[in-house]
Amino acid sequence: MVYYLICEIVVIEWETGYLYPASIFVFYRTKTLVKRLEIGIFEMLILAALAGLLSVPVAVLLVEVIAALKAPKLEPFEVKGLNVDKRVAVIVPAHNESSGLVPTLQDIKAQLGAGDRLLVVADNCTDDTAAVAAASGAEVIVRNDPERIGKGFGMGWGIAHLSRDPPDFVLFVDADCRLQDDLIERLKRVCLHVQRPVQALDIMRSAENSPINHSFAEFAWILRNLIRPLGLRNLRCPVQLMGTGMMFPWNAISSIPLASGHLAEDLNLGLHLAETGQAPYFFPFVSVTSTFPTSAKATESQRQRWVQGHLATIGKFVPRLFSLGLMRGDIHILVLALDLLVPPLSLLALFIVGTMVLTSSVALLGGSWLPALIAGGNFIGFFLCVAVAWSKFGRETFPAHEALSFGSFALKKLQFYGRMLIDGTSSQWIRTDRSTPS
Repeated sequence: MVYYLICEIVVIEWETGYLYPASIFVFYRTKTLVKRLEIGIFEMLILAALAGLLSVPVAVLLVEVIAALKAPKLEPFEVKGLNVDKRVAVIVPAHNESSGLVPTLQDIKAQLGAGDRLLVVADNCTDDTAAVAAASGAEVIVRNDPERIGKGFGMGWGIAHLSRDPPDFVLFVDADCRLQDDLIERLKRVCLHVQRPVQALDIMRSAENSPINHSFAEFAWILRNLIRPLGLRNLRCPVQLMGTGMMFPWNAISSIPLASGHLAEDLNLGLHLAETGQAPYFFPFVSVTSTFPTSAKATESQRQRWVQGHLATIGKFVPRLFSLGLMRGDIHILVLALDLLVPPLSLLALFIVGTMVLTSSVALLGGSWLPALIAGGNFIGFFLCVAVAWSKFGRETFPAHEALSFGSFALKKLQFYGRMLIDGTSSQWIRTDRSTPS
């Protein structure tokens, strides 16, 4: 019944575009179903369990946000000092990225020392990415395999190439990122000390004159890539990898299978490493920056890949990580499993509101209030998370007056998830359009 009603909400709002008629319909539909099914203790326990399951990601999110309120402190080994005499290879997986590749390569080359390497993997490109990279002074390898497309395949190809003359560390950078001036040297110092993967701060901004308002997306990105990892760092816990600005000791990255077309190869990689006792370490004092797509189609395609990749990773890793963490008594693995349970912000909000509407409707029609109370607690906890995070970190990114448009935003998200369910899973490595709008 629960899934039946949620599907009705999504379909009706997607087809009609009206929130309140759909809600009224669901209320009366719930009343009919309550009378027809004569909901008893078992059904109420199911509703309570559904609301209770949502309490886990809400509680995890709340703990991470509160922990992030404390300003991060540099550890003694993180303080800038003498150069570390170790070789770094920077791998840039690139799929049709010739139009924006040069600034990224210039940022990297300016930070390379003697013996360091810059390797561009031109992966299944149909443009002149390889030629542009070579003209910019990068070492270039070309990979053409239309049957195996994905960033993970490109990363694995680069590691295989480096294995002939292994460096001490490997840094992965996306082809559309800009690097902070001293990023490579500082990541190298930290990676040498902790001897496990190190993740820099990964930030996304709206392009100048972008026709799309990315304010809420920027806030959600800050929550995912800054606030939550910062909270975990303050709690002395590991974090998830973010796909770019991530450095690895050679013995760690060379021992993990990379070649895959998974939509969330960064999450998979970090979790595989955590299973081997090398959970990623967060270093928020250096950053890589990129921009959101400038077209509605590219924006939706990118977000669909992120959401589908995250959900697939939850199903694949969470049971395994919990079992492994409990057997080993490894708190790092358990923390990463709990952190992974937090879905994308808008999806979590949709689940919470939908569950609250459903359980409240059943309670008002004569059912137990227990599921509604749990769902209401989830809503309050989620609202508190967002309010605290916004107050501390999001005021400039997401101005308060834009909250007035939340209704239309919520409707667009319902339509987005409805289309995602209908269209199925995307498995392509698609270049994201970030060209400057005219």
